[in-house]
Amino acid sequence: MFRSIRIKLTIWYLFIIMLISMIFSLVIYTIITRELERGFRRVEMHFRTGEMGVFLPRQFLQREEINPQLIEDLKLAKNRVALNLLIVNGIIFGISSIAGYFLAGKTLKPIEIAMEEQKRFVADASHELRTPLTSLKTSIEVALREKKITIKEAKTILKSSLEDIASLESLTNNLLSLTRYQQVNGNIIFQTTDIFEAIQNAYKKIFPLAKKKNIVIKLKIFNLELEANKQSLEEMIVIFLDNAIKYTPKKGKVVLRLNLDKKDLIIEVKDTGIGISQNDIPHIFDRFYRVDQSRSKENVPGFGLGLSLAKKIIEMHEGSVAVASELTKGTTFTIKLPIKHL
Repeated sequence: MFRSIRIKLTIWYLFIIMLISMIFSLVIYTIITRELERGFRRVEMHFRTGEMGVFLPRQFLQREEINPQLIEDLKLAKNRVALNLLIVNGIIFGISSIAGYFLAGKTLKPIEIAMEEQKRFVADASHELRTPLTSLKTSIEVALREKKITIKEAKTILKSSLEDIASLESLTNNLLSLTRYQQVNGNIIFQTTDIFEAIQNAYKKIFPLAKKKNIVIKLKIFNLELEANKQSLEEMIVIFLDNAIKYTPKKGKVVLRLNLDKKDLIIEVKDTGIGISQNDIPHIFDRFYRVDQSRSKENVPGFGLGLSLAKKIIEMHEGSVAVASELTKGTTFTIKLPIKHL
């Protein structure tokens, strides 16, 4: 599809360029030929008056029309001008064809990438939604077929259904957040934000999960004000802490440390988890990508949207993120955010 569109766009580029070129060529041809005619007429007059030191025969001087030889030379000069303009237009046509095809490709590339991203996003989202929906449907169907179901069994089914609903709710919230941040297009509202307060708020949200796994979270932070979007900043911190806790075995440790690097704030989140293989690191920020869980004895919940969302928030703040990890020893995420935005 995009190949045919690219060819059509190239033809339009070529048509516009050649139309402009032909108009300019026509104007140039008209101007040059008029100047040539004037020049030849001046030469004729010089010949007639003898100013050039050449005297024409009397029969030519008695004529009012231009010398036939000069007329022939004028025609040849006009033909040469026309031929040169045609050659120039031919060169422009060739160069424009190549340049137009290249520019059409460059123009369509972001659209093609966006469409492919949209297709992949819809396919991945549909796939991820199917799993909890299928589980929810199956458990309800089994319960309905059971003629003699006890209250305890019914509660178990309801509890399982609620877990699936919670997963769906989490997925839809993440999808909505990701869509919202993608539509911001640099128009995010920054305000003076206390990083100490933002981290404390994120810590309160994530503490129950850490307590459940008996994981210690150490905060090595200080008061600092930076220009940021408070809501998205807290959401980003929650994502990294949540990710660290999920992939850290029970009784592990997570450390969040702040540092300053000239005009940037450095947020370091380090865990003692299962680590990430070097093959997985380039993909961990892709949507719906999840590392191989076979290295972990625990079934880690989630849909693989968190880190993708966190990276989007970091990019919105004109920051960067780096990952260092070693299998079985842990992972460190280093986030760099500018303190002020120009």
